[in-house]
Amino acid sequence: MLVVMKPQASEDDIRRVCEKIESMGFRPHPIPGAQRTAIGITGNPGSLPPEEFEALPGVAEAIPVSKPYKLVSREVKAEDSRVRVGPPGRETVVGGPELAIIAGPCAVESREQVFLAAQRVRQAGARLFRGGAFKPRTSPYSFQGLGEEGLKLLAEVRQEFGLAIVSETIDPENCDLVEPYVDVLQIGARNMQNFSLLKRAGRARKPVLLKRGLSATLEEFLMAAEYILSEGNYNVILCERGVRTFTDHTRNTLDLSVIPAVKTLSHLPIIVDPSHGTGKRDKVLPMARAAVAAGADGLMIEVHPDADRAKSDGFQSLYPDQFEALMAEVRAIARVLGRTVGDN
Repeated sequence: MLVVMKPQASEDDIRRVCEKIESMGFRPHPIPGAQRTAIGITGNPGSLPPEEFEALPGVAEAIPVSKPYKLVSREVKAEDSRVRVGPPGRETVVGGPELAIIAGPCAVESREQVFLAAQRVRQAGARLFRGGAFKPRTSPYSFQGLGEEGLKLLAEVRQEFGLAIVSETIDPENCDLVEPYVDVLQIGARNMQNFSLLKRAGRARKPVLLKRGLSATLEEFLMAAEYILSEGNYNVILCERGVRTFTDHTRNTLDLSVIPAVKTLSHLPIIVDPSHGTGKRDKVLPMARAAVAAGADGLMIEVHPDADRAKSDGFQSLYPDQFEALMAEVRAIARVLGRTVGDN
């Protein structure tokens, strides 16, 4: 159920509707729009009678929501959501006219490594820095990350270069450790349906970047985002990072068709990770170009100052000069679409 308020509805009108919903044992989710506020309802096992709400002051109408994912759907919010990342005055807006570029190494290895990477991606125009302190790997013998030491290095990068930090959290307890250090909590593909982690991220005070699972359908992807929003965190960024198919010429199959599909069904912004999506350095640039042309709200690119010696995913990481070339080409495509990329 979605309760749509009149444009002139007051804060008291909205509060009364929320109190009514809570008195029925359900949870209200006020979602401000450009013209009026809508209030989503979750926790109800079935449809609710519209007259329960339409008689309340300030209510325009109460309408059922047909999608199983209620809060992420366009039925609840017609306008595109914009997720603000970073401190006031230095915010990056994901979902607006400027493309959000997240760049950095797959894993934090040393202070020298992250500082070299941060300096170069910042000069090229990136505004957000990625780096894994905790790395869930396919093999238990692979490099697993530096842990809290890595998080402290990322905090130094923020202080030195003014870059907002994106880093992965791997379980609810780990989230308590990661959240204070970062600007965006990343939930990786292997954890897309870790429902206890999704709920914990939904109670976080930081935006969440949710990666699509290795074999997830679009509905499963959006339902995972619904878990986060249903806990009260509406600042969710979706990320397409490739899915498993029968192909063997890339690590994964980057599904760029999901971009217009998401934009039809959901108001959430979606970015693309062509590094994991292809798994091969020579394919990152062409797929980054294609992602921007398809309407992505940003890119997540792995960049390492010594990629061939990286402890994690070096074969899909760009060298800094390759990243600079990518940014130049992305800027040209963005201009055609009426969008911008951060100045270098």
